[in-house]
This record gives sequence, C-alpha cells and structure tokens, in this order.
Amino acid sequence: MEALLKSMQNTSPKASSHAMWWGTLGTVRPFPNFNSEKDAREIQTALESKASDVNTLVRILTNRNNAQRQSIAESYHNLTQKELCPALKKALSGGLEQLMLGLMMTPSQFDAHRLRQTMEGIGTDEESLLAVLCTKSPQQLKDATIAYKQEFGRYLENDLISETSKDFTKLVLAILKKEELNSKEMVDYQLIDQDVKALNDAVNGKKKDPAPWIQVLTTRDSNHLNRVLSRLEDLRGETVDKTVQSHFSGDLRLGFRTLVGSIPSIPMFLAQRLHSNIKKGSLVQGILISHSEEDLLCVRIEYRKLTNTSLYSTLQKEYKGEMQQALLALCRSEDL
Repeated sequence: MEALLKSMQNTSPKASSHAMWWGTLGTVRPFPNFNSEKDAREIQTALESKASDVNTLVRILTNRNNAQRQSIAESYHNLTQKELCPALKKALSGGLEQLMLGLMMTPSQFDAHRLRQTMEGIGTDEESLLAVLCTKSPQQLKDATIAYKQEFGRYLENDLISETSKDFTKLVLAILKKEELNSKEMVDYQLIDQDVKALNDAVNGKKKDPAPWIQVLTTRDSNHLNRVLSRLEDLRGETVDKTVQSHFSGDLRLGFRTLVGSIPSIPMFLAQRLHSNIKKGSLVQGILISHSEEDLLCVRIEYRKLTNTSLYSTLQKEYKGEMQQALLALCRSEDL
C-alpha cells in the first residue's frame, strides 16, 4: 500500500470523471449490501427516541459513502415526508452537528460551505481560504463555484474580490480559475527554463513583480512546477519558501507560501496542516470529510511519516465520545 501511495504523492487530485472523484485512495468506500430504506428507518427510530440515539446516527452516516448518504436522505424524505438535515440539526449540537451536516452535503456543496465559512463574520480567514483553494483540482473548483451560487445566491468570485485586495485578489482569482496550460504528456524543458527565469527575474529587481509568480504557479501542473521550483532553489541556493518570505509580504506572501507548500504533495500539505491544528475540530472535520473518499489514505501515510504517530491514534487521544467515534470512522484504521 505504501508503495502505491508513494507513487501517487506528487499528483494533484483529479476530478475529470465521477470515477476519479471517488478514488481508490479514500478511506470511506461504498457500504456492502446497502439498503437506503433500512438505513432511513433506523435513522428515523434513532431521531424519535426519547434522547436521540446519536451512536446509531454516527454509525450509519460515517459508514456510507456520499452517494449512499444522498440516497438515505431521499428514502428518509419518502418515509417521513420530512427533510433529514433539519432533523439531524435538531437532534445534534456543536461540532458533531457540524460534522454530520457536512457529511450530508455533496462534495461540491461541502467545498462551497467551507469557502463561505472562511469569509463570514468580521475579517477573512485567509489561511483557511487558501488551504481549500490550493488543494482542489480545477474541475472541483468549478463545481464548488456553481454550488456556491446555488447554496448562497451569491457569486464566489465577487465575494473573493470584496474580501481581498490588490495582488492578493489577483492570486486568489487565478487559483480559483486555474487552468493547467502546459502539456502533461511531455517534459517541456524549454518551458521549465523559461519559467525558472521568469520567477527569478521577478524577485531580482528593486521592485518585486508578483505577476510572473501568479501566472506560472496557477497555469502549470504539479509535475512541471516541481521541476521548476527545484531548479529555482538550485539557482538561488535557498528554498522557494525562503525566497517568498524574503521578497513578498502580507496576504500575498501567505498566498504564495501556501501554494508553494501544496505543490510537491497535497497529502503532505494536509498532513502538516492536521499536525499543526489537530485541536481545531472544524479544520480536522473539513479535511477528513473532504478527502475521505479521495486521498485520505495518502494523508494518513504522510501524517505517519511526519509525526511518527498514526492519525487514528492522534484523533483517539484528542477527541472523545461521539465526535471521536465519527472522526475515527472517517479515518478508518491505524497505520502501524
């Protein structure tokens, strides 16, 4: 398994087809012998019990994949003439409510809600906003943009413009609309040289020019960018992260650092993010739900390499009760 994950670690998540969206590197798989009507009846009983049977709700909904959960919601509606999400909201509270409602969203709805949450209230959570944008494929971002309009009646691009400023706005919009323009079928050494020169020249003058960095980092695939950034480090004799820290500032620096940090391996980036924020329940939930059917096995392997501890054991230590039960079900198993 680790050999398979290692071979995949430098790839970005792809969503060009339904099959790739629900990839084989996820931890949550289709439940065998699935019966949506049976699950809906069990959930109805659990919700109608005197003190809602939370264990049953968690057991069922964390052990079905997203398509099966959508089918359960439909069966529940047919059975009760009521929507499942409001019933769950009434029965649950706090972080567990947030987690279970997140599980009931489609992937694009969930991404849209995560993006909206980063911009709600006073100020914008730029770090969380970037973490979502930088770990999604171009197709996933398109789907999230459509879902954002459907869910909130607002345009994601307009909200990003109003919540950001100057060059950081240009970077965020470029990530949102990112298109990988280089050919993935061949290694274009001429383009690599051209990109390395553009990035280096942009930080060598008196006035630093972020435009080439935005253009290159948001229009190339990860394999090409890994070569470009490695060559840039050799040329400058320092890490790309250090170059970014030395020559850019504010939100733009944060944006470039996040983007550069996610390019070598998205699972490694997510593992680092989990390690630094393991006590932040909403962040942990966001990663586990979003990646449970995509590449969470890869994230687990990277977490183990980074911390010498399994993600499963860490969650077991940091969380209790039904929340622990839900997170462990999404994580699925130990990595020894």
